[in-house]
Amino acid sequence: MAFQFSLAAVLRVRTILEEREERMLQRILFEISQTQETLARTDAELAGSDVFRNANVFRPLIGRQIHVSYEEIKELRQKRKDLLGQIAKMEQLRDKQLVLYECARRNREMLSDMRDEKRSAYDSDMARSEQKILDDNYIARRGIS
Repeated sequence: MAFQFSLAAVLRVRTILEEREERMLQRILFEISQTQETLARTDAELAGSDVFRNANVFRPLIGRQIHVSYEEIKELRQKRKDLLGQIAKMEQLRDKQLVLYECARRNREMLSDMRDEKRSAYDSDMARSEQKILDDNYIARRGIS
C-alpha cells in the first residue's frame, strides 16, 4: 500500500498559486530594475548636457541651438520626474505583491508540512509493521527448530 496524501490536489493548486505569485513578483522587480537603469541613463544625459553647456559657455552659438538644448534639458527633467513617480508606484505594487506571495507561500507550506508529517507517520507505521513481520517470522522459525 503506497502513501497517499488526501490533500494532494489542494497542495498542487497552492503550489501553482505560489509559483504564479512569485513570477509576478519577479516581473515587478525586473520592471523596477529596468526603470532604475533608464533613470540612471537619464541622469547621465542630464550630466552630459550640463558638461556640454558649461564647455560652450563662451562659444558663439545660434539662439536656436541654445533654445533646443534648454528644451532637451526640460524634457530630460520631466522624464526623470516621471520615472521617479513610476518607480514609487512599482515599489508600492511590489510591497502588495510581496504580501500576496508570502500568503500563498504560507498556505502551501502549511500543507507541505502536513504532508511531511503524514508521510513520516506512514513511514514509521510501515517500519513497525515490517519489523513485526520479521519478528513473527523469526519466532516461527525458532519455534520449529
